[in-house]
Parts: sequence; C-alpha cells; structure tokens
Amino acid sequence: MKTQLIISVFLLVSWNAVTGQVPDTLKFISLRPGEFQKAYQKMDKAVLIDVREFFEFRKSRLKDAVNIPSSGKLEPSADTINKESSLFLYCTTGYRSKRVAKYFYDKGFTKLYSLDGGIMSWKKEGMPVEKKRIRKK
Repeated sequence: MKTQLIISVFLLVSWNAVTGQVPDTLKFISLRPGEFQKAYQKMDKAVLIDVREFFEFRKSRLKDAVNIPSSGKLEPSADTINKESSLFLYCTTGYRSKRVAKYFYDKGFTKLYSLDGGIMSWKKEGMPVEKKRIRKK
C-alpha cells in the first residue's frame, strides 16, 4: 500500500512538472529591470526595441531603444532584423512586449527577452530613462 502511494505521489509530481511549463516561457525570457539591463549590455548583437506607440516613446524611453510600435510595422521589421540578433523588448507594463516576443518567435527569432513589468517597473527601480523629446521623422 505504501509503495502504491509513493508511486502515485511521484507520478503526480512528475506530471505537474512536465505539464506545468507555460508554453510562452519557451519562446522568450522575462527579466526584471536589473537583469534586463545586464543581459542587454552583455550581448554582442542586441537590439533594444520599445514596442509602445510613438507618442509614448517620445516622452521617455530607454537609452539606445528603437521604436517599433506593436500596433503595426512588425512584419517589415521582422524581415529586416538579423535573426541571430538578441531582441530586448519593452512597453509600459510588459503585456505588449510579451505579445510582440511571441510574434518574433513565430518569425524565427530565438533570442527574445521581455522587460517584466515594462518601463513602469524600470522607473520604479530607479533605472535611467531618456526624457529628451524627439520628433517623428
């Protein structure tokens, strides 16, 4: 009886470990602000992408970020960015950047990172942002 119970518990724990993996975590890595910054600085072929709308981007952004709004222009961008590049994505809260990470994954990118909590968590942790207003080209 004890052996049967132990085997049942083992199988239950093993099944949860296997099925508990969220599929999206296989597509991209969510990083807290400090980890996000360190990982970005370590990568040779890294692209920092702000997926917010331009009116959000122009107010404040991370240094060296390029603006590719999640509402459009993703397909042309996916075709022009080297698939070997590491893409570091962020938005306001992290929702849009995760959605865009899934999109880039489906387009063949494998090195994808999303800022957990977005620029709001970045600012909350006192990390630097650029606030100089820019004009749309």
